[in-house]
Amino acid sequence: MTTLKAFPSRVVATETQKIMWTVKVIGFSVLAASVSVELLNWLRRRYKARKTLNEVIFFPSELGCVEHLLRPSLPYPCYCALPHGVETSLSRLLRHILSASSSLDLCVFSFSNMDLCRAVLALHQKGVIIRVLSDKQYIAISGSQIGPLRQAGICVRSDVGSVYMHHKFALVDGSILITGSLNWTLTAVQGNMENLIVTMEPELVRPYIQEFNRLWEINDPLKHPNSVQAF
Repeated sequence: MTTLKAFPSRVVATETQKIMWTVKVIGFSVLAASVSVELLNWLRRRYKARKTLNEVIFFPSELGCVEHLLRPSLPYPCYCALPHGVETSLSRLLRHILSASSSLDLCVFSFSNMDLCRAVLALHQKGVIIRVLSDKQYIAISGSQIGPLRQAGICVRSDVGSVYMHHKFALVDGSILITGSLNWTLTAVQGNMENLIVTMEPELVRPYIQEFNRLWEINDPLKHPNSVQAF
């Protein structure tokens, strides 16, 4: 009789355990689903933040030291007379250029700014593939930084047409477009009212990639043996 009375109790206990286990499983499932939703939302925000870079930079740039960008591994602080620790239009431009990890395509009418040249050379030393297109008449002007780029082994081509190659844009990793009125000169950066737009919008980046590749192809020095160019 004792055994028969205990049996229903064990059944009830087993059923209770099953119910409790089911409740726990459902609770864990709800928690996992909640975490998954939060993770997806976080990833979506990160992805959206990267894909919707739209920035406007106006010049002339404020004065400020940029050595921390050009030489981040400098073992000692810079003691130049320029203000330190300030964000300027030039430093914002340099950050975008130096963010390149695989490629930099530069199409610019005039290039004489030494800080921008140092940024390009720094990328070249890191193994970033760099292509430069510039106007043939402005490549050899006094102060042009095209010479140092060529001497470093960077591939430079100049236009062979009779009109100015007046573009002013850069493509970072084939995904960031930097374009506007700014020539890469000291006067433009520090003395002129200029503008730049920085964007990752594919609809805007894609045509510039096509235009750069078109100009790079038609200005291939192998197709124009009498022109003075450098590979």
